[in-house]
Amino acid sequence: MSHRISVNGELHLVDATADTPLLYLLRNDLGLNGPKFGCGLGQCGACAAIVGGRLTRTCSIALRDVGEDEVTTLEGLGTVQKPHPLQRSFIDEQAAQCGYCSNGMIMAAKVLLDRNPNPSEQEIKNALADQLCRCGVHNRVVHAVRRAAAELAR
Repeated sequence: MSHRISVNGELHLVDATADTPLLYLLRNDLGLNGPKFGCGLGQCGACAAIVGGRLTRTCSIALRDVGEDEVTTLEGLGTVQKPHPLQRSFIDEQAAQCGYCSNGMIMAAKVLLDRNPNPSEQEIKNALADQLCRCGVHNRVVHAVRRAAAELAR
């Protein structure tokens, strides 16, 4: 069955069942590799995207539940030529080791900065607390978010 879905500002017509996890559609049908399959249970955040302005675990939301909401993935934030300030700050601060959590960290930070353009360090840590990272770059991630907030404030 065909479904219409808006991803990164583009309308797509996809052949998928209504119960297809959004993550599968993003990766397999649209070729977007920012969201990663991590736990498959909506717990780790590797699959995060912004759906209707809310941080969403795409492994645990079905296509039917997206409705008319706009979906934004990591690829929708910026380009290689013109990365979003968050993407650039993660590179500049070397805020990735294995990189598996980076998608979730950046998407959670984007939602935070959209709501609060000048967050405190504790607010950043709270916003990122549900994004699982095992490699220990937490301090660099916090610095990257602070750096992006300062750049966006200019």
